[in-house]
Amino acid sequence: MTIADMVYSQVKLLPEPLAREVLDFIGFLREGRDRAEWRDLTNAQATGLVAVWDNPEDKVWDNV
Repeated sequence: MTIADMVYSQVKLLPEPLAREVLDFIGFLREGRDRAEWRDLTNAQATGLVAVWDNPEDKVWDNV
């Protein structure tokens, strides 16, 4: 039996509102993976733009 099968067999026993919570939690877990991909992309962009963002001419904006 796969993990998905085990989860399904347990969720089938839950009342509808609790099954909905399980479904919502699954969505939350999937979004976390997507957020990690965006974080990686953002970090890659930050590395490439450090020379543009961190320069003496723009020091006035450092504390905004």
